[in-house]
Amino acid sequence: MSTSVNGVGSGIDIDSIVSSMVSASKTPKQNQIDTAKTEATTKLSAIGTLKSALDTFQTALADLNTSDSFTGLAASSSDTTKLTTTLGTGATSGTYTINTTSLAAASKVSSAYITSGTTFSASTLKVSVGSGTPVSVSVAAGASLSTIKDSLNTALKDSGVTASIISDDSGQRLVLSSTTTGSGNDITMTVTDSDGNSGSSLTDSDLAKLSIDPSAAATSTTGGYVIQSANASYTIDGLTMSSASNTIDSAIEGVSFTLVDTGKSTLTVDTNTDGLKTSVQSFVDAYNTLVTSIKSLTSVTSSTDDDGATTTTAAALTSDATTRTILSTLRNQLVSSSTNGGTISILSQLGVSTQSDGTLAVDDDKLTTALETNASSVAGFFTGTGSLLTRMSDSMDIYTQTNGLLDQREDTLNDTLSSLSDQQDTLDRRMDKLETTLYAKYNAMDTLVAQLNATSSSVLTTLDALNNSSDD
Repeated sequence: MSTSVNGVGSGIDIDSIVSSMVSASKTPKQNQIDTAKTEATTKLSAIGTLKSALDTFQTALADLNTSDSFTGLAASSSDTTKLTTTLGTGATSGTYTINTTSLAAASKVSSAYITSGTTFSASTLKVSVGSGTPVSVSVAAGASLSTIKDSLNTALKDSGVTASIISDDSGQRLVLSSTTTGSGNDITMTVTDSDGNSGSSLTDSDLAKLSIDPSAAATSTTGGYVIQSANASYTIDGLTMSSASNTIDSAIEGVSFTLVDTGKSTLTVDTNTDGLKTSVQSFVDAYNTLVTSIKSLTSVTSSTDDDGATTTTAAALTSDATTRTILSTLRNQLVSSSTNGGTISILSQLGVSTQSDGTLAVDDDKLTTALETNASSVAGFFTGTGSLLTRMSDSMDIYTQTNGLLDQREDTLNDTLSSLSDQQDTLDRRMDKLETTLYAKYNAMDTLVAQLNATSSSVLTTLDALNNSSDD
């Protein structure tokens, strides 16, 4: 920035003059840049808010767009400590009394007692569950019972069998536990020594103790079952039933249930009124949140000051064509018919209506009545291909997808801000040059005035001297 000694020769305030002239030249363009920058920045922020609101809306729709969210029926158990249940596909309303006599059991077997510190000679162990393919484990000479346990767990990790050691004052036992329930799934472990001997032909008594025969109970001297595998035994409305698993999904069509403990429980399949109401309200809330957000971005507000003057303020996206189109598109989907809703084709049949402010409201009485007669049609109306949720979400993709309309709007606004930044740099350079030019001119003027003043003073001095000489 150029400066002067502020009018030494002329007494003129050069700094003030230059500052005023630069400001007068800069202000119109600066105001234009500032106004455009504020408008672009405000709109860019508003577009970001709109994108976030639409993303939240689509996420809510995706979370709801599952058959589980709008299941017309629900399954329940009268005693979840005895039985739990979940609803599948194809269920019908009904009530079932289930009495569990015994639960399905998985095999647990034990070796005979083995003296602590025992090491074993080289051998091969073969472990099988029921009629399944045996898994072979090689035992190196000098292996301890703990080493054998670790080797078994490594080899059996994908078979549902785990090995552990239980100890008491009489010694140690190797225990094998299976996760496979059902009769005929007991664990067997055979031992073959390095000479090929097995069973009663084994001459190594320690190796013989590792043999486990599930046909007999384990004793201190023989290996056998601790828990025998068994089927679950239960009745449905008095009909005797059996299952290899405690989780049963084929006894009652469309219903899966798990036997938790022995005893009686009532399984009920009935209209899922409360669940459906919750899901409908969740949709309404998601839509209303989006509409409220858009309204805040497009609203026009008025305020009156103490003097009675009214000021009107428009939001960043007031009169914006994109937001109007978004709202219009969503409203069109609200009143369009779903193709898979059965007896329900439009939202108003569920007691959902549009209010004057554009949000939705639920008439609980109408919704309850609709669900009592049309609950089975709700899932098809809201979810799946051609459903309300799918259509509404798909209609927003053009705006929210990568390089969609809102991304393009952001790119344009960012380009505008970049251009305004370039204009600001150009203006600043031009004003710096103008300031330098003005200071040069005014400083030259000030120097000239100082020279003229000095000349004038010299002339006056000479004239005074001549006048004084004439008087003498």
